Amino acid sequence: MSTGAADTELDIDATAAADRVAGGALLIDVRAAYEWEAGHVGGAEHIPLEELPAAAARIDRDRPIVFVCRTGSRSALATEVFRSSGYEAYNLAGGLLAWIDSGRAIEPSDGIVADTRPDAS
Repeated sequence: MSTGAADTELDIDATAAADRVAGGALLIDVRAAYEWEAGHVGGAEHIPLEELPAAAARIDRDRPIVFVCRTGSRSALATEVFRSSGYEAYNLAGGLLAWIDSGRAIEPSDGIVADTRPDAS
């Protein structure tokens, strides 16, 4: 059974996120498809932010969720919405950038954190 402040904390760092995922939490990447394809956390599920409402029904309410995006802003929105709907949800503070800065790998191994659409000029 979980206790106290950790359960009420919305934002968690990369170490806590990795620990929660190792413990069975679902990692959901809410970035756009081009961002996902450029690089993502291995084992994460890709559900773009705009598709989350439709996908919510198939997400197990009994499994904790860690949301991630590029910087933690979009994933914070997802976390708040899912928390208010009764899910145990967390935001990876600092997003994929923080994940990489903490020394953790992404896929593909030569992946990048996309910050602009590939067709943007």
